[in-house]
Amino acid sequence: MARNAPGVVTAMAKTYNHLFGPVPSRRFGRSLGVDLTPFKTCSLDCTFCQLGQTTQKTTARDEYVPTQTVLAELKDWLEADGQADVVTLAGSGEPTLHSNFGEIITFLRENCSIPVLLLTNGTFLHLPEVRKAASAAHMVKASLCAWNEDSFCCVNRPCAGVTLENLVRGEAAFSQEFAGTFYLEVFLLWGISSTPHDVKRIAALAAEIAPDHTQLNTAVRPPAEDFAVALPQKRMQDLVALFSPEAEVIAEFSAGEAPDIQANETTIIAMLKRRPCTAKQIAAVFNMHLNEVSKYIGKLTRTGRINGVQEGNGTYYSASDGALTEGTPE
Repeated sequence: MARNAPGVVTAMAKTYNHLFGPVPSRRFGRSLGVDLTPFKTCSLDCTFCQLGQTTQKTTARDEYVPTQTVLAELKDWLEADGQADVVTLAGSGEPTLHSNFGEIITFLRENCSIPVLLLTNGTFLHLPEVRKAASAAHMVKASLCAWNEDSFCCVNRPCAGVTLENLVRGEAAFSQEFAGTFYLEVFLLWGISSTPHDVKRIAALAAEIAPDHTQLNTAVRPPAEDFAVALPQKRMQDLVALFSPEAEVIAEFSAGEAPDIQANETTIIAMLKRRPCTAKQIAAVFNMHLNEVSKYIGKLTRTGRINGVQEGNGTYYSASDGALTEGTPE
């Protein structure tokens, strides 16, 4: 089975049903994504979600996609390519809803040297079995976006039965038990969670959770709701000192040199189906000149296969509804 060279990534030789990318991550480099749920299957319906509104809001944990199929795809990818900065359980829904997500992490730990990252909203970490499964990862990133139940309902719009109290309790328990690196992402929105008074209350909960790192984020990609407005970078920097230890603002993604990557319309659309990206981010992932990327973007936009939305100082592109059935993974 192929072993990765750290910090090096190549394009997928083919598309898969449950793997995507590698895609740019502002925190962790180039990430191979593992998608374990149908599109927008989640316990939350966050106003800032870059994938839009949740269409299947649930707390039912189940084998949403066949575990053996995911493992077969990972085995194939590792043998054919196997190069990325990190393998991330994430994608189009909440990965801990999958009842066997821990088995997938264990397979990766046993069969490659690439770090495994779990991206979770944290709503199931109050369950001992979920904490045990998650503890097999090298890194876990969970979320905290509210300071009381009212703000939790406003920002995260949880499924019935999901509470901020359980979220904080579960994340705190996991932080104490986890031997890897635990990141807490605090997502802030202008006019909703942007005043020092409210952020101090979030910081107090973050102190209870006691993660290894606290990172402040905001809506840098087009959100599910228009009212989910990003905080200016200066305001974000002004708020980091409210956390103890001090939080950090998530930096913009940047990619170093990588070997030649053969991109095509299918691989670009497959990536944009999962995560909106700017032209510069597409260029970084596929090691392409920006002029070459612009040719793809121009054609895909003209043919209606991708759409662009201006957000902040950049345009983020995503796959159109029609493109999702044209040769891209389901």
